[in-house]
Amino acid sequence: MTPPTPGSSDTSPPTTPSGGEPSGDDAPSRSSHWGFALVVLCDIVLPVALYYLLRDRGMSEINALLLSGSAPALHTVYSAARHRRLDAIGVFTMVLLVTSALATLLTDDPRIALARNGLFTALAGLWLLATHFTARPFTYQALRALLPPKKDLLERLWTTDASFRGVWRGLNILWGVGLLCDAGLRLLMAYTLPVDSVPVLDGVLYAASWILLQVITQITLHRSGTTRKIFGDLGRGKGRRPGRKTPSGTPAADGSAAPH
Repeated sequence: MTPPTPGSSDTSPPTTPSGGEPSGDDAPSRSSHWGFALVVLCDIVLPVALYYLLRDRGMSEINALLLSGSAPALHTVYSAARHRRLDAIGVFTMVLLVTSALATLLTDDPRIALARNGLFTALAGLWLLATHFTARPFTYQALRALLPPKKDLLERLWTTDASFRGVWRGLNILWGVGLLCDAGLRLLMAYTLPVDSVPVLDGVLYAASWILLQVITQITLHRSGTTRKIFGDLGRGKGRRPGRKTPSGTPAADGSAAPH
């Protein structure tokens, strides 16, 4: 399980932090939707499907894990070719893939390859927690990357609203700790469960962890009023009820009589 990388639209989630699909200037670019789908395909679906396909063809556990585990490198190569550069996250991913492959071959232990995802997730969680002590934690940086048209509003809220800053720093801790818990479960599965059962459970855990963290995030944003601060009253002015007449002669929203 890997969190979205900062500064890259390829890994931006396909929904806004408010949990709804925005419209107009608030909508993420179409490329971010395709980029997120590509991450899911290369990092989750393809490795799992390829592993069981290779095993069904009689390949050994180690070889199947090494070949299927190289699938995430496809996304790194694609991003490097598209942007004509290999960023730090891409370099880290490639180094981790090569190192785990060599360790697996040298020790002849397939569980080292299984533990790779847990190690990557743990490092990502630690990195998120480290950004908590910087001027702008990762969760806030991700928000700004997802909503470029609201950059000025977000900066104004960050500068003047202590509760706004507190929400995003709290969510940063939530995701950092969540990733560490996810990593612990992955390592536990890698070294206690049958090798052939781990790849599919690894994908299931990714979905479960992401959904749980997203649900907590959306509830927090809604109850704290952060969604309203960013997007205002979504849907305001829609579906007016008849009854009240405004000075222009149109019905008012609350159905009461307007003063003359």
